[in-house]
Amino acid sequence: MKLYNYFRSSASFRVRIALALKGMPYEYVPVHLAKGEHKQPAYGDIAADQLVPLLELDDGTRLSQSMAIIEYLDEMHPEPALVPADAIGRARVRALAQSIACEIHPINNLRVLKYLARELKVDEEAKNTWYRHWVRTGLEAFERQLAQLPASRYCYGDTPTLADCCLVPQIFNGQRFNTPLDGLPRTMAAFDACMALPAFQQAQPSSCPDFEA
Repeated sequence: MKLYNYFRSSASFRVRIALALKGMPYEYVPVHLAKGEHKQPAYGDIAADQLVPLLELDDGTRLSQSMAIIEYLDEMHPEPALVPADAIGRARVRALAQSIACEIHPINNLRVLKYLARELKVDEEAKNTWYRHWVRTGLEAFERQLAQLPASRYCYGDTPTLADCCLVPQIFNGQRFNTPLDGLPRTMAAFDACMALPAFQQAQPSSCPDFEA
């Protein structure tokens, strides 16, 4: 398999975590978003949405969108499972994951921040304030959801799930922008538990071959 991705992309990071948790080898193909490589014909010809990540299977089939890719991996390679076996548990985990992937991430990803700066002429500090506001607001909502669930080591239960695959990259990006992360005990405990695992360490940006400090 080939994974077209960018070391700093949260969505790419999610898929790298899932692959690492499942112990699945793949070829790392960097696509530098900040340099606009995703908009060049070489990549646009294979990725209709011009986004990362994109997973190319051994038979040439290409899959886009991180959540769909992870669900595919979980269905085809079910151990270790990234969603619970019971329907309520699956709904809980997917709700947590989507709180990040659908509520926080879309309004704070690179193309949105670039649009704020280039087209709307928002200055650097205002742009970063925008980012911190929405990430903090979203994580507070995430914390409230966790508080309604039984105590657990990770976001849901005692093994990492799809929710953790989404949480860890969001915390990494939040830290880059100096987003305050205090007062989020369940959220940060889950993050710390994840980062104690080799799979999460292996998938983090600084472990990627295209990493830039």
